[in-house]
Amino acid sequence: MDDMTVSSEPQAAAPDELYDALSALAAAVATVPFVLEIPGIEEARAAQRVVTDQLSDYVLPRLENLDAPLLVVVGGSTGSGKSTLVNSIVGKRVTETGVLRPTTRTPVLVHHPADTEWFTKGSLLPDFVRTGSNSRRANTVRQIACSQLWPGVAVLDAPDFDSIDESNREMAEQLLAAADLWLFVTSAARYADNVPWEHLRKAAERHASIAVVLDRTSPEGMRQVRRHLAQMLTEHGLSNVALFSVPESTPNAQGVLPAADVAQIVMWLRQMAADSQARREIVLSTLQGAIVHDIDAARRLAGDLDRQIVAADQLFEDVRRVYAESLDTVLAQASDGTMLRGEVLARWQEFVGSGEIFRSLEAKVGTIRDRLFVKRKSTVEAEDVEHAATTGLHLLILDQAERAAEASARTWAQQSAGRALLESHRGLDRASRDVRIRAERIAREWREAVFELVSQEGAGRKTKAKVLSYGVNATGVALMVVVFAGTAGLTGVEIGIAGGTAVAGQKLLEAVFGDQAMRELAKAAREDLRMRISDLFESEAMRYLDLLPNPEELRHSAWEIDRAIEELDEGEPASERLS
Repeated sequence: MDDMTVSSEPQAAAPDELYDALSALAAAVATVPFVLEIPGIEEARAAQRVVTDQLSDYVLPRLENLDAPLLVVVGGSTGSGKSTLVNSIVGKRVTETGVLRPTTRTPVLVHHPADTEWFTKGSLLPDFVRTGSNSRRANTVRQIACSQLWPGVAVLDAPDFDSIDESNREMAEQLLAAADLWLFVTSAARYADNVPWEHLRKAAERHASIAVVLDRTSPEGMRQVRRHLAQMLTEHGLSNVALFSVPESTPNAQGVLPAADVAQIVMWLRQMAADSQARREIVLSTLQGAIVHDIDAARRLAGDLDRQIVAADQLFEDVRRVYAESLDTVLAQASDGTMLRGEVLARWQEFVGSGEIFRSLEAKVGTIRDRLFVKRKSTVEAEDVEHAATTGLHLLILDQAERAAEASARTWAQQSAGRALLESHRGLDRASRDVRIRAERIAREWREAVFELVSQEGAGRKTKAKVLSYGVNATGVALMVVVFAGTAGLTGVEIGIAGGTAVAGQKLLEAVFGDQAMRELAKAAREDLRMRISDLFESEAMRYLDLLPNPEELRHSAWEIDRAIEELDEGEPASERLS
């Protein structure tokens, strides 16, 4: 093939506002976090990849230069003869052929030397690395400058789109989406396969420019197969595509078919290379179809994103509700008398019944004590009550943390997105491994904080003397009991015992601090406990919430897609802006 020259014309670019709006759409679509496994998510992720790739690989680069060389991507099924056809179009071996499948492992891009700069430095297929040889690296294109091809048209041999290698299939789809013209190659043995027709259907939906080559067909079967293929093209809305036939023949040592067998295809491409207007029409047709397709797909992705938002909101709400209820339960049980049972109640009873500390309060609490407690021979120290109260609080917090984890897992298991997260993050249905230690620390540090409150409130000279006379520990224990006091949840004799116990502690605090100060101390101690437990439960809830996309970020992503689409809808249609 002799070299051809084409007329030098100024490079044409699309209007800036169209380019900017589509750039915004590409960025908005690419960053959508489709994280949650809800029905239809795989289709949404696939559509996201298609739109992102086509906008970045083809639409935006092509908008920068409408007169750049036409890219013809040769695609087809395994064994259809794609590579042999490319060699035959060029006139020499530029891509490997053979029985090994898949033959085309690295896509091969062949162009005239005059077009090297566009394909090397241009933004077409920006994620693909250019190389001069075959490579097994992903996203690599072997680029060959060949003077036997014509300037203005480049040919790319793509991997088989039914390859056994998934990465090859994905690469083939990405390259076909970046084509100005798709040259689909099939054979008498493969033309009715489902896979290629699925790709043809998608190409038709995008209004892509397509030509079809019926390859490797015997002369006697050519007419019948070609007629049936044409009928199938019409049924799929592709009646206007160019249809070429290449008879079955043997390529030479260079992998090239007899020139007469591919003469029609070569003449068609050569005429296209010489006719800038014809190339422009193909580019505009494919480009307009791609833009319309990508905008429509982005609208559907916005709907998919809305469903992600609904699912994320529900999962967030479920966890927040469960842990809020568990926090309320802990705080209620820590202040409604529930804590004044069992060991805590027994130790406090023994402390009040056997100690000398309440002797000075005999007039106020002696009768109550005598009625409620049996005199003990052994002396129970305040530290015994402290230990029992601290242990009881520790176990209460731990129990509710475990219950909250289990309840959150049950609610998530009711949704597909929640189930997927539970399956991929085993152990969420149990509290954190260190929650026992943290709960014990909260109980211990709260006890110390209570004693500090007592010390601070008793800093005055007169009050300090009273605190010292009763003991800081005893006064602190009394404040803990007052916080724990109440009758809700208690029955029978327990009501009287807990109520009497609270009175004993309350009278001690009133004798030391006065009624109003006692109330303020109890309120401060309760608030301090609430904050400590709240922090623990918040960190436990975050084990779940950290797995979710932030609903507000999802809403912002949806807003960005909607805004980009609105900008595109407000202007003239792409067909008018590009004409």
